[in-house]
Amino acid sequence: MTELVDEAAAGFEARYGYAPSGIWSAPGRVNLIGEHTDYNQGFVLPFAIDRRTFAALALRDDDVVRVSSGASDDAIQLSLADVAAAGGQTGAGALGWAAYPVGVAWALGQVGADLAGLPGFDVHFESDVPVGAGLSSSAALEGSLAVALNEVWRLGFDGHTLVDVCHRAENDFVGAPTGILDQSAALLSEAGAALFIDCRTGEAEPVDLGLDEADLAILVIDTKVTHEHSNGGYRERRESCERAARELGVASLRDASLEMLLAARDTMDGVTYRRARHILTENQRVLDTVAVLREQGPTEIGDLLFASHRSMRDDFEISTPELDLAVEIALNYGAIGARMTGGGFGGSVIALTPTWMISQVQVSIDGAFAEHGYTGPEMFVVWPSRGAGRDR
Repeated sequence: MTELVDEAAAGFEARYGYAPSGIWSAPGRVNLIGEHTDYNQGFVLPFAIDRRTFAALALRDDDVVRVSSGASDDAIQLSLADVAAAGGQTGAGALGWAAYPVGVAWALGQVGADLAGLPGFDVHFESDVPVGAGLSSSAALEGSLAVALNEVWRLGFDGHTLVDVCHRAENDFVGAPTGILDQSAALLSEAGAALFIDCRTGEAEPVDLGLDEADLAILVIDTKVTHEHSNGGYRERRESCERAARELGVASLRDASLEMLLAARDTMDGVTYRRARHILTENQRVLDTVAVLREQGPTEIGDLLFASHRSMRDDFEISTPELDLAVEIALNYGAIGARMTGGGFGGSVIALTPTWMISQVQVSIDGAFAEHGYTGPEMFVVWPSRGAGRDR
């Protein structure tokens, strides 16, 4: 991480000609279990990973905002007045990737920051969170800037308010219809633990993963099949869930039960029924996983992880052949549990694997992908990490 901190500082100075006043970061995340349950006011169990996005930042003496990244040659410049005047999603498309950090500044104004009375800033980002891999690079970007501006603007917002800020930035400014899972993991996580989140109340509590004690590791298999959450597939799944809730007569699927769903099976179309079944069973799997982790430890959650993948593959239909192959091979060659993670339609698989079996799983997946003619995946081990904060 020290290398990326230095890169962020050097990148800032190269872009703007002076040194930043500080560097802040936020992590990517892996969702251990609980997919698409967040926007249904359900339960999720993510953890922050040891891959982060770093924001090198300094305040200005005018209201200009300049945003740059080591991953892009383009630098965005606008005024805080322009940011404050932007309506939801107004002009976000023209900003490209910079819509995420600009959206954070906009959302801070929405929750009480007086943008008209605050100074502008220069910010430069560096990151080792893979983009499009289902590891929430966007929330890492948002979270790093949110904690930075919260400090330098002396706003005094707590972590839960910053979760709301980043969620508003992604939903209302960028236009990606996600829940609070990613932003909560990026901002509220603790090292060594997963974060059990009730997405209705926003309450979050750490759950010790106990990976070291069990000699287990989480292997991420990035299939290199990229996705875009603001595109149709994710939105269609959300609309299916809302339709199911209406037909069941509840405010959200959090309020429904499997018994209610079964009773409505003959009047509900098959697709909507399957979408709802995934949400209801996935919520229960999250609760079961938390209980098993607390009572028995991580060696006993493998079946729950695969059941989650099977549900996403068959009921929610968000998997891909590459994701399915990675899960199958991982389980056949040493992993005790595996599932796709993230919003789907590409991205990554996580495999809960004994540390001495990691190499065997990696070699087997490399061979299987080559045999099927798929692009070679990127694989790396991640460890549960801390949430967003200042690094220098």
